Amino acid sequence: MRMERLGRGGTVDRVLGALAARAANLAIPAPAALSGEWFGAAAVLVPSVSVESVPSAEVFSLPADGPVSCGDDGPLIGGGRIGYLAYPDRIPEHPALPLAASGWTDTVLRLDLDGCWWYETLGTAPCPDDLASAVLDSTPVASGRMASDWHIEWTPPVREEHRRGVERCLDAIRAGEVYQACVCTRFTGRWGGDPLAFFADGISRTAPARAAYLEGSWGAVASLSPELFVSLHGDTMRSSPIKGTLPRSADPAGLRTSVKDVAENVMIVDLVRNDLGRVAETGSVEVEDLLTVRSAPGVWHLVSTVAATRRSGVTVADILDAAFPPASVTGCPKLRARTLLTRWEGSTRGVYCGTVGMTSPIAGTELNVAIRTVEFGHDDAGNGVCALGVGGGITIDSDPDTEWQECLDKAASILALGDARTGPQHTSRGREGSS
Repeated sequence: MRMERLGRGGTVDRVLGALAARAANLAIPAPAALSGEWFGAAAVLVPSVSVESVPSAEVFSLPADGPVSCGDDGPLIGGGRIGYLAYPDRIPEHPALPLAASGWTDTVLRLDLDGCWWYETLGTAPCPDDLASAVLDSTPVASGRMASDWHIEWTPPVREEHRRGVERCLDAIRAGEVYQACVCTRFTGRWGGDPLAFFADGISRTAPARAAYLEGSWGAVASLSPELFVSLHGDTMRSSPIKGTLPRSADPAGLRTSVKDVAENVMIVDLVRNDLGRVAETGSVEVEDLLTVRSAPGVWHLVSTVAATRRSGVTVADILDAAFPPASVTGCPKLRARTLLTRWEGSTRGVYCGTVGMTSPIAGTELNVAIRTVEFGHDDAGNGVCALGVGGGITIDSDPDTEWQECLDKAASILALGDARTGPQHTSRGREGSS
């Protein structure tokens, strides 16, 4: 294993552009990225990784020899398996993207919290000169795959379809079938250019806490998520569910005084406690943080954190069996909510509400909740098609019109990305759905 200090270099978006150009020049797979708050770093970039469809149980699997420990001078992350797992319910016969995809890397580039870049590898090879140059000398890419930038023509969801779903959820709450459920809808679109350029714009302009990017021959996933689904470091598991939202223009203090938002968050915290408790040491589950107001792109959120100690022998696969899909995007009780949501929602979720992240034999595992996530694929004619899911938790106090506005608020920072760019190649157009 090896770690080298590279020094101060480009911003994450520029380094990604340089890595993409390097991969294209060398005819190797594209880079992948984790940006925001991952593994104690500001970013973890994979210079090149082949991300392919795999069985769901293998997405975040590690080699059979298990965790690796390093000395003080060894890498902090080194490498590992990076991938995504789609939401598991109501799977279409021909999903737009694979239900699960991942790839193994033995090399990462880590940006520490002080702004210094590091080369880390599970092997012994020194950092290649061209890779160091991509980090230290990264400049706006004038040619190559990101020169075309990106554009998306968005079509909004059908408002009345979402309203019907919310009203049916409210009926179920009144009947005692569920206490809360997350009713979702989706924007669809046509895209051109480069999904990696979209992601680079997204992280540079909105700085989400749990952003992630992967691509393969199947398409691309650009997740601008603010939410931690689960982390595992040593034997400590953590989950930080988000429930409760206000637009950025509102007074954030309103979240803590909102009966609806507080109830929504507390119910999901209890659900997370139950999920983690299935694989935790008895008595170890605790709420470390409750109802904290935090900013996210375009909105304010209520965030809580639940921690627990995993039982001996529990693997990442066991944790996923216990807790996936994430509590914050399902409802209470979880199994009944999941069943009913398949009847209330007008479209399938795909990667949205699944998870994207990485597991490392050195650093452990960190997975996001795949919200604020754009899926890029192609239709049968080869045209670029994409989707952006949005939704919100419904409680007895919910109002359908307010819930619709919350969906628009959550999508706004992504839909506006094209408006912040200049020129015809940077568009992200759509109207508020009213039909």
